[in-house]
Amino acid sequence: MEIVLFTVALIVEIALAVYCLVTKQKHRKLTGRVRMAEFIVLATLILLPVIEWSFYWIPIAGLLFLLAVTGIISLIRRPKADARVFKSSAIAAKAILMLIMLTLAFTPVLLFPQYRLPEVTGEYPVATVVYTYTDKNRIEQFTDTGGHRHVNVEFWYPEQAEGTYPLLVFSHGAYGVRSSNTSTFTELASHGYVVASIDHPYHSFYTESVDGELTLISPDYFREFNNTNKEGVYTAAEMYSIIQKNMKLRTDDMSLVIDTVVEMAAQDNAPAVYQLIDPAKIGVFGHSMGGAASVWLGRERDDISALVNLDGPLFSELRLNRKADHFIAANEAYTIPLLNIYSDDVWKQLDYVTVYAGNKTADHTFSESYSVHFQGANHMSLTDLPLFSPILANMMPVGKAVIDKYYCIETMNQLVLQFFDYTLKGIGGFTLKAEY
Repeated sequence: MEIVLFTVALIVEIALAVYCLVTKQKHRKLTGRVRMAEFIVLATLILLPVIEWSFYWIPIAGLLFLLAVTGIISLIRRPKADARVFKSSAIAAKAILMLIMLTLAFTPVLLFPQYRLPEVTGEYPVATVVYTYTDKNRIEQFTDTGGHRHVNVEFWYPEQAEGTYPLLVFSHGAYGVRSSNTSTFTELASHGYVVASIDHPYHSFYTESVDGELTLISPDYFREFNNTNKEGVYTAAEMYSIIQKNMKLRTDDMSLVIDTVVEMAAQDNAPAVYQLIDPAKIGVFGHSMGGAASVWLGRERDDISALVNLDGPLFSELRLNRKADHFIAANEAYTIPLLNIYSDDVWKQLDYVTVYAGNKTADHTFSESYSVHFQGANHMSLTDLPLFSPILANMMPVGKAVIDKYYCIETMNQLVLQFFDYTLKGIGGFTLKAEY
């Protein structure tokens, strides 16, 4: 709908300009009627509602409203003789200016069009709540204030449910946000899971605490991470040091959340979400760097029973060959069940990029390992980004996705659900195709 309206608005503007140029008249009253009609059409679509109103529509609605007002004025004002000479250049300049204004006003809704979340298949209605945890054992390294590190976490949990349910902790990608896989969290919670998704402050694009404090991504971290994806910027030894640093920050954040949740779950008067959690059944999962952190955490803790890695390198399974300055696989036994889900972007690199050396050996180093490839998917296809911003999803420095975005995310969500059902709830077995 957004693209259709934008295209029609541009065509109408161009047609008006061409008509004025051909007839060598300004046609102010006709232009005024067209401006009023455009606003009426938009208002009608919003009221019906064909268009779901959101603040993204404010710029174009405001522009069309102002143009409609000027159109009304041109219709009720008495006609006066216009002493100014008709100039084709002036008509063309006004048309170009109007096209630019329309493009800028439509940009928010083109970047974030209307979309539907995948249908939830579980029996439970889902509720959410946000908490901010303070790690009294860590000083925030990204600031000079000397304060303790704060971590914001959002829970998706089954509402109106009885009993206790497994806890699933999620870590977002390199500069993602905790809501990056909302459809996955909602689907899992509807089937009886409590999902805790973490914002890693200064790694997250932005995060907001319960008291409204906004924290943006660290420019230094952003620059450093981008450089890790460029050849020749860092040696393997330097890369290894960066990996160690980033993994420690993320796994410490995840451990803070797990420890806090387990502690709260043991309290009789804890908020409702904690009372639903079975601390004996914990799974972790994440996208990209968050997937890497999840598997890394599985080597550090003995209370994690299942892992899902969405398109991440298994950094925990790498070792540095300092003499040759490149990575090799650790080839060390890993006893926690693992599900790897790959897009084309990572799948095509598994055989020749050494940072994925650990991924290639997972099938025989992990006691129970599954890997699946989504053909035609790009790195962001394993998040909700293609749903709420297809343009941004394909603007990322990854391959263009050709897979149907709903098929990809819905199938992925079902595989994640089935895997956690199998590993944490003991429901049936787990089988999957090698490719989807």
